[in-house]
Amino acid sequence: MLLPDLAEKIIAEVRKFLHEDIIVANTSGVIIASTDPSRIGTFHEGAFITVKNKDKIIITNEDQLRLQGVKAGINLPIFFKGETAGVIGITGDPVRVSSFGEIIRKMTELFISESYYAEQLDWQARALEGFMFDWLQTKEWDPSFRERAHLLKINLTIDRQVSIAEFKQNHLLMHRDLWNSILSWKEARQQDLIIRWGNDRIVLLSGISSSNNDISSKDKVLRFHRFLESLLSVQVCIGTGKRMSPSNLPDAFRQAERALKIAKERGKVIFDEDLTMEMIFDDLSAETKNDFIDRTVGSIIHEQDLMLTLKELFKQNHSLKNTAEALHIHINTLHYRLKRIYELSGLHTSNIEDLIKLFLAIRLLEEYTKNS
Repeated sequence: MLLPDLAEKIIAEVRKFLHEDIIVANTSGVIIASTDPSRIGTFHEGAFITVKNKDKIIITNEDQLRLQGVKAGINLPIFFKGETAGVIGITGDPVRVSSFGEIIRKMTELFISESYYAEQLDWQARALEGFMFDWLQTKEWDPSFRERAHLLKINLTIDRQVSIAEFKQNHLLMHRDLWNSILSWKEARQQDLIIRWGNDRIVLLSGISSSNNDISSKDKVLRFHRFLESLLSVQVCIGTGKRMSPSNLPDAFRQAERALKIAKERGKVIFDEDLTMEMIFDDLSAETKNDFIDRTVGSIIHEQDLMLTLKELFKQNHSLKNTAEALHIHINTLHYRLKRIYELSGLHTSNIEDLIKLFLAIRLLEEYTKNS
């Protein structure tokens, strides 16, 4: 069915090439869009006849006297998928406007077709995003869930790898042609899904069969990263989880989010399987992190010289000589500061257990600073 919004767009497009009065009527012969607003909502008998006969009709000056709501000109049926979708009418001398009437009809039908498939693309994107959300929330798959997967052509029997791409907001992403280009990534396999996730994220849900291996999966994500940066012309960060069964997709998604958090700090692609210490930090609550910081470096956190010394000590891999040189201080001054750290915190940098505590505290502080 031809809706008023689309009919108005059709008139706007036709008016770019033709300055005559134009009407668009639905299959009931009612005008739903017109260059003359007073005609909208009125019955156009010529359009009704055009729909009935599925052929164009020329309306003469004499026809204006016997047909309801018409003006001299030409009425052309608009076809979509073999059916009459509506009528476009052009007011004017029938002889003159008929010469380009067929061109206007073809242009109108092309516009309707493009609009339809663009809406289908939008529907597909929304449907996939909604299904993905439910997939992450649903613990048991009922028949309705499986039916939706079938309609969306989603295989629920193969392993999946989740990659989340995040980028600086770019209004071009919402452009249908650009989104269609993303969906048309040539290296995507049949079982792969590319899903719009909010305004600044894209999820690549890779389908992994038994023939796939970790190396090819990693290469694929890296190629997807290069593809997005080239297409969007902005920096893209990607976090990727490990291969998991479809029922464990929520865990795979959490892994990808954890990896993305690190990827945003480093500005590149991060695979969760390569994370070590970051895994521990991610699982700790904010309260636990704050308590740990307070119990280790809480007593020296406001001593700028001592904190700077600790940070540089770890940066220099515990080399006292290199630390002193980097800080531009005498080695004796460095020893004094380390002694002072021990006196205030009770932790000695020459003790491996104390050193680990101090290192973790510094890392947690750096994380807090980045996120604040």
